[in-house]
Amino acid sequence: MLAASVTLTCEIEGITQAGIPGMIPLTPTLDAEFITHGKVFSLSEVPETPSGVPTPAIITRAVHNLVPFSSILTYDLGLTKLPQNTSTQSFGIEASGSIVSGANIDAKDVFEKGMKAGREYELKGNYLILAECVPSGTTTAAASALSLGYECAKDFSSSFLNVPKSIKDETISKALALIDEEMSSFEKLSIVGDNMLIFNAGFLLEASRRFHVVLAGATQMAAVLLTADKLKEDVLMRIKSDNITLATTAWVVEDKNSDIAHILSLLSYKPHAIYTKFSFKEATIDFLKKYDDGEAKEGAGAGAALGYACVNGVDNSELLKEIEYILYSM
Repeated sequence: MLAASVTLTCEIEGITQAGIPGMIPLTPTLDAEFITHGKVFSLSEVPETPSGVPTPAIITRAVHNLVPFSSILTYDLGLTKLPQNTSTQSFGIEASGSIVSGANIDAKDVFEKGMKAGREYELKGNYLILAECVPSGTTTAAASALSLGYECAKDFSSSFLNVPKSIKDETISKALALIDEEMSSFEKLSIVGDNMLIFNAGFLLEASRRFHVVLAGATQMAAVLLTADKLKEDVLMRIKSDNITLATTAWVVEDKNSDIAHILSLLSYKPHAIYTKFSFKEATIDFLKKYDDGEAKEGAGAGAALGYACVNGVDNSELLKEIEYILYSM
């Protein structure tokens, strides 16, 4: 499941490199198409950073080619363009505004839609891998966590090797200036949050009561856990934490500019969390090696896909060969 959404925060110049400059809001649409088909329809090329590093969706798709997922579905949580030829479920959620001027989200409504989806989702396999794609989502995740009272200002990752901290910090400061302590959690998230974060928090609370959910991602998915942990008080629910695992990449865990372990330590329970070691060291396509240097790191389900490949017997060399085959075939 790819929970795909657009926050217009991504249009702030220099805040993200998760996609093609000038077309960043298309990234979730293109990732959904690529994971589903191994090619894109809404543009002539896949999303990549300005330095040529391709979207982590190539990792997820390569894993699917080798050990297919039982199904692939995209949740439209506020896209500017629906993915073509792709199984997509929409919920009447619009793309959210930039948090600098207010995201303009009805957080309670989005959360309740997530809870309803979690209650009704029909599991197609033994567990659900719940992935995300939200360009500039680490910025909205940090603002959301801080608005809810968590002390984690320096903990959130980025697709950049050299994080544009001044831009992100300024954006978060402007967003937080729009809220006050008298507001409810839902009121705060309506201003500084993003739809993926809020919807998935509700989805997770309900779905994990019935089956195991693997959150595929890094600090954004850690923020989903923080949000669910906070909002459970508003809906008088308990979190079935033994049915939740967060799965990410070694590139995130080893990132010196973030601290996912500290974010997870702020939860009211000790979560299950794993990461899979995978390297592009032996890659023949040089720009793939930039992942090992700290660019891109995670997204579009890559971390959980790597774990899924590992438990299904796919080794580093086999997966690397498939990723390069995909790129050479494009």
